[in-house]
Amino acid sequence: MKTYLVTGAAGFIGANFVKYMLAKYPEIKIVVLDLLTYAGNLGTIAEDIDGDRCEFVKGDICDRALTDELFAKYQFDYVVNFAAESHVDRSIENPQLFLVTNILGTQNLLDSARKAWVTGKAETGYPRWREGVRFHQVSTDEVYGSLGAEGYFHETTPLDPRSPYSASKTSADLFVQAYSETYKMPVSITRCSNNYGPYHFPEKLIPLIIKNILEGKSLPVYGDGTNVRDWLYVEDHCKAIDMVIHKGRAGEVYNVGGHNEKQNIEIVKLTIGTIRNLMTEQPEYRQILKKKEIGADGQISIDWINESLITFVKDRLGHDQRYAIDPTKITNELGWTPETSFEVGIVKTIRWYLDNQKWVEDITGGDYMKYYEEMYGNR
Repeated sequence: MKTYLVTGAAGFIGANFVKYMLAKYPEIKIVVLDLLTYAGNLGTIAEDIDGDRCEFVKGDICDRALTDELFAKYQFDYVVNFAAESHVDRSIENPQLFLVTNILGTQNLLDSARKAWVTGKAETGYPRWREGVRFHQVSTDEVYGSLGAEGYFHETTPLDPRSPYSASKTSADLFVQAYSETYKMPVSITRCSNNYGPYHFPEKLIPLIIKNILEGKSLPVYGDGTNVRDWLYVEDHCKAIDMVIHKGRAGEVYNVGGHNEKQNIEIVKLTIGTIRNLMTEQPEYRQILKKKEIGADGQISIDWINESLITFVKDRLGHDQRYAIDPTKITNELGWTPETSFEVGIVKTIRWYLDNQKWVEDITGGDYMKYYEEMYGNR
């Protein structure tokens, strides 16, 4: 039985990855290590934690005694590191937090893995590694900086981070690559475009817009809304990581993109339209609305759900204009392609949120509301 350490798996992408892997591979064991910060919700993976195939450990990836203990106890074959502070706005407010978690935490995991996985010294003088192990770093396209109106990020694109968040992720990537070069550690890195889908914390664009519409609030859009992102359905991302850790070449970086470039304002308008369509087709969804107006037909009205809800707010500092990823390498080497078009994925995502309002309520407590007011209340 292969054993995985998956860090940060009470968060968005990590939780989806755990669910995907447990469903696909009946003969694996996953140990989840998560500090349960504001964006981590144990309820997201509670049904997966059975004490047998999946165990949960609350802890910090910076805690060397803990990570050494876990490696010794479970003899991990794979490490998949999702654990990170991940919101650009928060990194602007508190850059040091991102340095500690994203850089020092990653380096700590690398060292614990090195201690556990090195079995001796090869004739070349480099360490000899336990057969079949892999350290995988989940990164972001933001390490490449910003694009103009044309072109794509390739794995060879120079790293050019523009925010404290992307600088911390870039530094973590470089540490992972340094361990590959210095110690010949078996590592891999994936750099993905913007993910969306179930269990996404509502500080990010799509779940924030859904939540605000349901509560009858304005929809904050930075600047003029023309910033472009490439959107990737989270399950497609999970499939890519699975392929890379099992079939990808050690020491390599693989870009994972969705071929779904859209301006932020397009995303907001599509979300508004999709929610209206779903509530027209299934009027029972209207019961979720916090703002209840009765229309002429006697039903809860959705006439107010329209583009007049959009409010343009002061642009984010150093806001990158455009990200776009070329996933040719992972397609040619491993056969991965994004399977979910945005038109399909956005409907699946919105329907999930409409059907799982209890999850949203549980994860958005007082700390979330305080943060929301700080970020958008005075803009």
